[in-house]
Amino acid sequence: MAFKTGVAERDEWSYSPAVGVGPLRFGMTVDEVVEAAEMLGQTKVSDCARDHAIFTPTWKVEVHRRGVAPSPPAVTAYVSQAVGLFCIAADAVHGPQVSYDGLPLVGRELSEPESDAIAYAEAMDVPFRYTPEGYAGPDDSGVVMRGQLVGQVLRSHPLFMVTRDGANTEWDSMPSEEYRVNGHSTA
Repeated sequence: MAFKTGVAERDEWSYSPAVGVGPLRFGMTVDEVVEAAEMLGQTKVSDCARDHAIFTPTWKVEVHRRGVAPSPPAVTAYVSQAVGLFCIAADAVHGPQVSYDGLPLVGRELSEPESDAIAYAEAMDVPFRYTPEGYAGPDDSGVVMRGQLVGQVLRSHPLFMVTRDGANTEWDSMPSEEYRVNGHSTA
């Protein structure tokens, strides 16, 4: 089932920590990601810059929605040679709406998922964490909440992750292409 957000019709995907998002499963190879992503649209595979020698070579698989004028990728998947798929980024405008335990995470005004995460943590009696940028999210869920500037509004652009080869945490694992401050890339 899909719903309208005012910008693009979105597929609805769910997130399972340490398992995957929608049809994408952590640990998949590049070819498996391309095959699984065909339901959403066309894919483009490229090498990622190797900013840290500790990481094995990494590929970026950009998935563009079918029938949408040239636009940013709806989903970007990062695949490491050593561990396979380790990071899935959903675009705030074109990406699928991904929910985690009933909480919609993609494309919302950034304060909304933060309020929901705090309420969820209190209701479930689990901790939540703040990112170095100050965004709240569930602790140890594999979700790193990022901001994406859409017009004048900062929208939620979550990264769904597992720790990659040579890293200690999700933050250490984050692809350099996904480092953003107030919606702008710092890579």
